[in-house]
Amino acid sequence: MKITTYTDFGIRTLMYLSTLPKGQRSSSAEVADIYQASRNHIAKVIAHLSSLDYIKSSRGKNGGIWLAKSASEINVGQLVRALENNLRGFDDNTSDSDLVPTYQLKNVLQTGIDAFLNTLDQYSLADLLDEQHQFESQCYMKQA
Repeated sequence: MKITTYTDFGIRTLMYLSTLPKGQRSSSAEVADIYQASRNHIAKVIAHLSSLDYIKSSRGKNGGIWLAKSASEINVGQLVRALENNLRGFDDNTSDSDLVPTYQLKNVLQTGIDAFLNTLDQYSLADLLDEQHQFESQCYMKQA
């Protein structure tokens, strides 16, 4: 199973925000620069994360974005389910053939996806942060 770039950036955005010192805010431009992504794409991801109550945001001089929950409260499986647009493993627009039934294939694919998501359910965002802290330290060293 491969997650979309959209979901990948959603997870990475939350990981980055969770590494900021308490009270510090970021911006979509900063997140886009760090991950070398389109600002427009990151803005859409951030808007979605905000609508899901994973992050909070405010406008203005002291505005920005920050985590709405602690990293330990964010379940990776639930996050992926909320961000992915197709977790069925097959294209709904493809019709079954009378010659080659695909019912069993669809069941096998769905079983695999369920196993993938059940594995992700065992992790919180906090579980992913050790590697992220190393990355952030390297980024801050390059900026200094």
